[in-house]
Amino acid sequence: MEFHQAAKTNNVDKMTQLKEQRVNINARNALNRTALHFAVAGCHYQAVSFLLGHKARVDVADKHGLTALHLAAWSADLSVVQMLIKAGASQKVANEDGMNDLHFAAQNDKNDIVDYLLKELQLKELNIKDKRGRVPFHLAAENGHINMINNLLYMRLFTAEPDKDGNTALHLAAANGHDPVNGATPFYLAVDGGHESCADQLLQDGCNINTITHDDYTELHIAAEKGYTSLVTFLIRNNIHLTVKANDRNTPIHLAIVNDHMDVVDALLESGYDINAVNMRRQTSLHLAAELKNTDLVERLLIAGCDLSITDKHGKTALESAARSNHTLIVDMIIKAERYYTWKKQGVIEDNSEEYMTFRQDHALQTSKIRSALWNLAYQQLKPDEWKKLALLWKFTEPQIKAIETQWTGKTSYKEHGHRMLLIWLHGTLLRKENPIKALYEDLVQMGHQQLAGKYIDFCIPTILRLGQSSNNLQAKKCIIS
Repeated sequence: MEFHQAAKTNNVDKMTQLKEQRVNINARNALNRTALHFAVAGCHYQAVSFLLGHKARVDVADKHGLTALHLAAWSADLSVVQMLIKAGASQKVANEDGMNDLHFAAQNDKNDIVDYLLKELQLKELNIKDKRGRVPFHLAAENGHINMINNLLYMRLFTAEPDKDGNTALHLAAANGHDPVNGATPFYLAVDGGHESCADQLLQDGCNINTITHDDYTELHIAAEKGYTSLVTFLIRNNIHLTVKANDRNTPIHLAIVNDHMDVVDALLESGYDINAVNMRRQTSLHLAAELKNTDLVERLLIAGCDLSITDKHGKTALESAARSNHTLIVDMIIKAERYYTWKKQGVIEDNSEEYMTFRQDHALQTSKIRSALWNLAYQQLKPDEWKKLALLWKFTEPQIKAIETQWTGKTSYKEHGHRMLLIWLHGTLLRKENPIKALYEDLVQMGHQQLAGKYIDFCIPTILRLGQSSNNLQAKKCIIS
């Protein structure tokens, strides 16, 4: 029919000419389709507007029960759907297979149309089974429409029920080879979309919380990666397996670290997650935190008691990796932790010492004077290599000394090396509740540096006096070395 052909090709001039010749704009072909069917199917906005402006019938169904609105929901854009509904098209009519507008929109991934029908028009009654027992969620899964699946999950229009052939949404997705869906259960997809209430309902309906996708991802992986702290807690509370093999990327805690989700890291650590789990590069959480220069996270992991001896696939500890990357702050933090945990194992430090534990740089007002004295000692008094002799006396290990030395700023780098070592030593001395002024004086004397020890004490006397240990310089010296 000529008028139908004009509608198919969006030829509004021809349609106008034929209308003036009194052509029936509602004429039907052998399949019982009108010009409006063809204009909508082609998403021809001008032709649709022309037909609706001339009062074309909007609810004519073809021989399969398809209306123009069905076609619009399946193949057109939202504006055409809105035009038809504004013109009076019924939204609740189903075709001969029992499919309505929502089925068609879900089947063809028309998220904006689904949102319009469900959120703006509030037509949730469209979420019914067709004659095969399938709701829109089944159709979205069958066609591999991840965004549509997440959208329906968010609106709680999901189902774990099978259709009349016994196929669940997951079966339909897998049977049609949709890789983005394949291996991911509705429960996994609910977590992926951040839909905790949906995940909770699916769990109550009997969904398995411990599933693994074909790329070795669990629900805990995706929740950690996306920073869904509440969902991570929900999964842990519902006994998801915390010990899962590493995939080609990272474990859940690695994913949280990479994406800077500190709340998720905290939730995992509080749950007893294996802090020493390694990824495919054999990196622990500490390796990764050091690599990313994340001092906050390094502090968390060190306080949590991570294993500092684990090596990555290149045979490097976290300390060696940090040194190689010139992360001096992190190098010093790790050395402090190594020394602390060694003493703790030996019983040198009391268990309650962790109450105010930190491995960060010391900026406390109470230690400012002694830190100034140590700076003076490192930059004004010590000769090259003398800091190393002190380090060995204080049982710094060779790898620790090497890590400090990795930093290079020129011929006077030894001054910075010595200063860093002295501050690390001070951290440990204070943890052991020793007097750092007295301890360093005695060790300098033991090394044969009596004169240097004297200069050090002279520099420290204002601190001693400020602390009220003595009333004159001579008494202060006697007090500190006695």
